[in-house]
Amino acid sequence: MNNRYLLGVLIFAVSVVGLSMGATLPLVALRLHEAGSGSLAIGIMSALPAAGMMLAAVLINRLCRHFSGRQLYLLCFALCLLACAALLPDEPSLPMLAGARLLLGLGMGVLVILGESWVNELCNERKRGQIVALYAACFTGCQLGGPAMISLFGAASDWPVLVVLGCNLLALAWLWHSLPADWSEAAEEAPRSFSLLGFMRIAPALCLGVLFFAFFDAVVLSLFPVYASSHGWAVGVAALMASVILGGDMLFQVPLGWLSDRIDRRALHLGCGVLTLALGLALPWLITERELLWPALVILGAAAGGIYTLALVLIGQHFRGPDLVTANACVGLLWGVGSLLGPLLSGALMSVGPQGVPLALCLAVSLFVVAALGAWPAARRVFS
Repeated sequence: MNNRYLLGVLIFAVSVVGLSMGATLPLVALRLHEAGSGSLAIGIMSALPAAGMMLAAVLINRLCRHFSGRQLYLLCFALCLLACAALLPDEPSLPMLAGARLLLGLGMGVLVILGESWVNELCNERKRGQIVALYAACFTGCQLGGPAMISLFGAASDWPVLVVLGCNLLALAWLWHSLPADWSEAAEEAPRSFSLLGFMRIAPALCLGVLFFAFFDAVVLSLFPVYASSHGWAVGVAALMASVILGGDMLFQVPLGWLSDRIDRRALHLGCGVLTLALGLALPWLITERELLWPALVILGAAAGGIYTLALVLIGQHFRGPDLVTANACVGLLWGVGSLLGPLLSGALMSVGPQGVPLALCLAVSLFVVAALGAWPAARRVFS
C-alpha cells in the first residue's frame, strides 16, 4: 500500500483524537460545574485522561507483544467511542464518568504513541520534519475545534458529543479498511535497547522538551486566561488569547518542519527554546502592551510548539522499530506528567504573585534550554 495514503490515514486518525480531547475535556468540566460539583471533583475528572495516557505509556510495549498495530488501533478507537458515548446521558454517575475518562485517556494515549511511531517509520528522511510537523499541526488544529463546537452548541447540547462519536466511527471504518494486517508485527519481535527510564537518560533534552510543551499546553488552556484577566483584559478576550497561542502553534509547525529539513535540527530546537524563554521573560511587560501582545502570543505558540514537534522529528531521526515505540511511550508518559504539573505549579505561583504564569513557564523552559545546551556537543559526537 502507498505510504502517502497510509500517512493520510494516520493524520486523519490523530485529528480525530485531537477533536475528542479538545471537545470532551472542557465539556465534562463545564457540565460538572453547571451541575454544582466541587472544584476537587472537576479537577479529578480533568486529570483522569492524563492519567490514562500515562498508563498507556507504561503498558504499550506489553500490548505490542500481544497485538498487531492494526488490532491496537481498532481496539483503541472502539474504546474511545464507548468512552465518549458515556457522555450522552444527561446525568451519568460519577464512577461511570471517571471510568470513561480514564479509558478515553488510555485509548488516546496508545493511539498517539503508535501514530507518532508509525508516521516516523513511514517518513522519508528528506521530508521528515515537514510530515511530522503536519501530523502535529493537524492534532492541534482539531483540538482547537472542540472548544469551538462547545461555544457554538453549548455545553448542555448533545451535538458536540454526537460529532465526536461520528468522527470516531468514521475513523474506525476507514482504519478497518486501510491498515495492513501485518503492521509492526516483525518489529515487535526485535529486542529493545532501553526502557522508559533508559530513554530519559539517553535523550534528556528531548524528554525535557516534551515535558515542557505538555506543561505549556496545560497552562495555556487552564490558567493563561485567568492570568490575562487579572491584568485588566475582559474574560472573553483573555480566553481568546489561549486560542491565539495554540493557533500560532498550529500555523507555524509545518514551516518549522520545512526549515528543520534544511538546517541543523538540534540548533533549531535550541533556538525555539531560547525564543520561548525570551518571550516568557518579556510577558509581564507585553501583557500591558496591546499592540505588541497579540503577535507575541502567536510567536510564543509557534516557538513552544516547535520544541515539541522537533523533539518528535529528532526521535524519529535516531530511533527505529521497538526503540522508537519505547521512545514515543516515554513521550506519552512525560505528556501526562507535564499536563498534571503545569496547572499545579502555575496555580501555586499565581497565589504568591501576579506574574506566576510567566514565572512557571520560564522555569520550565529554562530546564529544556540548559539540557539542550549540554546535550548538543555530546549528541553531535554520538549521532554524527
